[in-house]
Amino acid sequence: MSNDHDHDHDHEHEHEHEHEHEHERPLTAGQRAHAQRRAARATASGHGHTHGGAGHGHDFDLPDLPEAVDVFDTTLRDGSQQEGLSLTVDDKLRVAEQLDHLGVAFIEGGWPGANPKDAEFFARAPSELHLSTATLVAFGSTRRAGVAADRDETLRHLVEADTPAVCIVAKSSEIHVVDALRTDLDEAVAMVADSVRFLRANDRRVFLDAEHFFDGYKANPEFAMRILRAAEEEGAETLVLCDTNGGTLPYEVERIVADVLSSFESQVGVHFHNDSGVAVANSLAAVAVGATHVQGCVNGYGERAGNADLSATIPDLSLKLKVRTIPEGRLERLTPVAHHIAELVNIAPNPQQPYVGASVFAHKAGLHTSAIARRSDAYEHITPELVGNGTRFVVSEMAGRSTLALKAAELGLELDSAAMSSVLDSLKRLEHEGYHFEVADGSLELLLRGATGWHQEYFELESYRVIADHAGTRSTEATVKVLVGDDRVVATSEGNGPVNALDGALRSALEGRYPALSDIHLVDYRVRVLDTAKGTGSVTRVLIDSTDGDRSWTTIGVSENIIEASWQALVDSIVYGLLRAGVDGPA
Repeated sequence: MSNDHDHDHDHEHEHEHEHEHEHERPLTAGQRAHAQRRAARATASGHGHTHGGAGHGHDFDLPDLPEAVDVFDTTLRDGSQQEGLSLTVDDKLRVAEQLDHLGVAFIEGGWPGANPKDAEFFARAPSELHLSTATLVAFGSTRRAGVAADRDETLRHLVEADTPAVCIVAKSSEIHVVDALRTDLDEAVAMVADSVRFLRANDRRVFLDAEHFFDGYKANPEFAMRILRAAEEEGAETLVLCDTNGGTLPYEVERIVADVLSSFESQVGVHFHNDSGVAVANSLAAVAVGATHVQGCVNGYGERAGNADLSATIPDLSLKLKVRTIPEGRLERLTPVAHHIAELVNIAPNPQQPYVGASVFAHKAGLHTSAIARRSDAYEHITPELVGNGTRFVVSEMAGRSTLALKAAELGLELDSAAMSSVLDSLKRLEHEGYHFEVADGSLELLLRGATGWHQEYFELESYRVIADHAGTRSTEATVKVLVGDDRVVATSEGNGPVNALDGALRSALEGRYPALSDIHLVDYRVRVLDTAKGTGSVTRVLIDSTDGDRSWTTIGVSENIIEASWQALVDSIVYGLLRAGVDGPA
């Protein structure tokens, strides 16, 4: 414990660093908000009252919120620890570009020196990564126990990464210091102080991630706060409180973050894991009491249950709490960026992910859609376009006339009363047979267009045949006979299965007439057995996801014959793709 004289000296030391920071570089938006908040509270305290109410331009009763927070994305480091998620160096560079396009303040690029991939990333970043909004951050740990900072390899690699800012992790829980680091508490504090001092001497901005802070604070608050004090005194600009095990709840967050804020001058940030399902809620709770730096991952990637999902945290803060997070005009990029990053990391987007999911502004039941037609906010908590998403009307056997009318209007189609009745009857009959149009937007649009009298003229099927040969090399051959205009075309193709062979044969027959086919690719193929009681004779449903590089669509086929069901979905996929490409029928 420090005596009073030491405590005064510590504060002089602390203010020296604070003074240095202010003159070395501009403050971030979150740091300005932090400084303004402290100044306002000091003024209010001097007059015997505290600031409350809406304030800050908010249009309804809210806590005393900061004007802005700094968003720190850790997808390339913490997010990449998710099971099944593996990024190449090229992937990491592309993800970073997307995060900068969105407008986050900081991008944590990885741990230089920990593996060859991260070493290559930081070596290539200066020449290949041109960030306009974000600051690239290298991640590492404090010096090792018993090793001088200037001889520690981790710290050396951080300096050699040559990023403007670094983030170092330190144990702030007594049990982790004793059991994991196998050292004493005084040495753990010295590790933080020495490491921050070394990095500041090498002209690096320093963020301290206080690992296991919330658990450590609950068990031994005096030690947890000593770790933060050591970092602040040596010049760390942001103290990040980490809920590493993800077990803390919002009411605890409010109390602990408020205590930290009342004890330190530095900016306070938070880093939550989602093991209890409240990582986003915890982030909001922390900001509500004054945190101005929020860490997480777009799409909530991360080990175990993931990190706080910035795809929800950002709009919650921006739209609900009116706290500035990313530059003005960037919020509408949220959905495209979230989906683009999902493609880069090769993990299918969650359709029910708040704000950015494909289903979160989709309306199926007739009562909902009729209400939406009259008033858009009847079943939508925000205007979807604010986050780059959009309202969709999902058509199924539950659909009423209002649903169909809205869907047709969305597609620019006019359906008279007779056509509307015909489509409604067809939908109910087909869904009874096993079709599922709410997940097959491509086939649904073709069905609706058919009700207006439209029919595809790209080709007409005469016949197809599939032969599976298991003699020796196992191969599958498909022959397709189609009429393209006045020409009869016969094409044969081999594939690794019947669907692949049919796709190859049909493309071979059509590609000479329709070059746009080369841009249409199958993304996914799914089969579901609908009546398991019939065994191998059951009706099967086939869904095919396709893309033209700009947009994806799904088509459907249903039959007791899996090849016939696949053919239906395959034909719809190609027809829809040609229609989207604006291709006319054969000349």
